[in-house]
Amino acid sequence: MKRFSRRSGVVQALTALTPVLLAQIPKIATGQQQTLEPPFPRQAPPDTRLPNGKMQRDEILKADYEQNVKDAAELTRQAGDFQLDLEKSDRYVLSLALLKKLDEIEKITKRIRGRMKH
Repeated sequence: MKRFSRRSGVVQALTALTPVLLAQIPKIATGQQQTLEPPFPRQAPPDTRLPNGKMQRDEILKADYEQNVKDAAELTRQAGDFQLDLEKSDRYVLSLALLKKLDEIEKITKRIRGRMKH
């Protein structure tokens, strides 16, 4: 008896969902995508001011910019050192120091990219 009632429940659920699924077929066939809107509109956080009266966001952007300039200078120096060491090395020998310099260059690049994404 349980088996029969379970089956009838599945049939009833499919019957209830059939109109919804059939309504989606024309959208799927034409390639339209259905977008779901968030339950509430996104609101920007209120701008906060620092005790000196400046906007907090502006100060964060300024500090990030200054740090990016410093990191870019370090990146340029590291890349120059890497190039010189690479020119000095033999084509058959890969120095462990060169790999460490490449890792450092990658770390600097990731830091800059991370700050710029915000």
